[in-house]
Amino acid sequence: MEAKNNSTIHWTLLVHEDWKLYMAATSKGLCYVGSQNKPFEQLADWASRRFSGSVLVQDDEKLQPYATELREYFQGKRKSFSVPFDFRGTAFQLAVWNALCGIPYGQTQSYSDIANDIEKPASVRAVGAAIGANPVLISVPCHRVIGKNGSLTGYRGGLDMKTKLLKLENESSLVGGGPLHV
Repeated sequence: MEAKNNSTIHWTLLVHEDWKLYMAATSKGLCYVGSQNKPFEQLADWASRRFSGSVLVQDDEKLQPYATELREYFQGKRKSFSVPFDFRGTAFQLAVWNALCGIPYGQTQSYSDIANDIEKPASVRAVGAAIGANPVLISVPCHRVIGKNGSLTGYRGGLDMKTKLLKLENESSLVGGGPLHV
């Protein structure tokens, strides 16, 4: 579903230690968290496709609550996010993205697990495509999805970013059980 209006999308560049990524929000909530060290054009291209007619306005102050939660996550102090989201996608994508939010911090699930969670067990490939279209990296934890055999699989932010996120969660996780595959 594409929003065809002239709404404003506020954005900021989050810089924390060696993390540098663009993030954006509408008046309804966080709508985009970009890949690490990617240019502003990645955000601009995404916004023109998903929020046609919207205007991008830099507003560090308006994005502060979202940036604060991401910084806390990077510091190992936050295991879940409380900020509102403004997802734009198909009903199937929304179901997948909501299922991703249910994967506990420090744990992983397979694409098959997600397909089963949304009661579409035969839709593993479509689940993979929906995960790849996730516009809100980290906060909607698609990095926690791995191959059925435990291998790391594709990630919009790149496998280096995925590995780094899983390692961060593994190191600061108080959850019992086996280690994450990193």
